[in-house]
Amino acid sequence: MKGIMVMGTASDVGKTMICTALCRLLSDEGMRVAPFKSQNMSRFSTKAINGEEMSRAQYLQAEAARTTPIIEMNPILIKPVGGMKSDVRFFGEAFNAIDGFAYREQFFTKAIDAIRTSLDRLNEKFDVLVIEGAGSPAEVNLNDREIVNMRVADMADVPVLLVADIDRGGAIASIVGTLQLMEPEHRARVKGIVINKFHGDVALFEEGIDFIETYTGIRVVGVIPHMMNHGIEEEDTDRPQQKAPAGVDIYDEWAKHVKAHIDWPYLLSVIKVSGQ
Repeated sequence: MKGIMVMGTASDVGKTMICTALCRLLSDEGMRVAPFKSQNMSRFSTKAINGEEMSRAQYLQAEAARTTPIIEMNPILIKPVGGMKSDVRFFGEAFNAIDGFAYREQFFTKAIDAIRTSLDRLNEKFDVLVIEGAGSPAEVNLNDREIVNMRVADMADVPVLLVADIDRGGAIASIVGTLQLMEPEHRARVKGIVINKFHGDVALFEEGIDFIETYTGIRVVGVIPHMMNHGIEEEDTDRPQQKAPAGVDIYDEWAKHVKAHIDWPYLLSVIKVSGQ
């Protein structure tokens, strides 16, 4: 299928926001775009068009894509309830609270089926998918039953964009380490690297870009400056966003910011040849 998957070197590097921008940018190209996240662990949820409970992040991404949010965009929702347990929902259907080990043992096959079904349905209705990963694809202790990163990229057969957060420090090491821990066939899916939440003069990071590209052999396709108060609700955060002025489309403004700092023609070409 045609699309791209956004993965991160860690949680909270900005995957959700990058996916939101890509949804709007691809919609601007005249494509029918659908966001997708196989499994989202979040306290924040809302209702899909038919009333099923889904992640708020994918709901907002659907808005950015100018499409109706449907449950296939987030087939599995996990809501932490405390005591190391979470409520689990498949296509909006709730199951009893369960701990992580039991979930991995009891629901793996059901999860794979739900993901495959959702991808097939979305592929029938849309031109391109913007798929969001979770956490890091380098969690080797979880690889045997992971259902959020490279297994999904394999199922959808899409290229991967790797995002690192430079604001917290250690971006270069996190990029190199993440790629080193990937299996060769998965590393080959990574077609670009994005440095997110940058502060200061990008020219001062040129040496870092050169090192990353030389060491990994993968192109740095963008260095995105940190943008405060973009107005879009961020996933799993209680940090308030300043509301945009009347008449301002927050998705347009965020997408323009991202587009101005990435190699959009290159990324678009990668997406267009995916699935062939």
